[in-house]
Amino acid sequence: MQDTQHQEHYSEQSFWDTLKRYAKKAGREVIETALILYYCTKDSDTPRWAKTAILSALGYFVLPIDAIPDVLVGVGYSDDIGVLMAALTSVGAHVKQEHKQEAKQQLEVWLD
Repeated sequence: MQDTQHQEHYSEQSFWDTLKRYAKKAGREVIETALILYYCTKDSDTPRWAKTAILSALGYFVLPIDAIPDVLVGVGYSDDIGVLMAALTSVGAHVKQEHKQEAKQQLEVWLD
């Protein structure tokens, strides 16, 4: 998952804009996974290779052109969650409880 093809599309601003715009539409699992990965990149303990994998996945998430268009009801975010889950699996050893907690707190602000 160290593909940097999509990393060039990632910016912190585009990440937050995408999350805010699609939080309810994309669903809890997609947004929570993206947030966990985001907070993992902010941790100085996360190795560079893991941050590269995460930023590539987040870059794909914010990229306006997807393999499956996000506007398709029911399946639109399936490619996004697949990419995010693959990144989460590959860097899982570096995800801390505090990353998960920060993600849950932000998710509550947007979805509850």
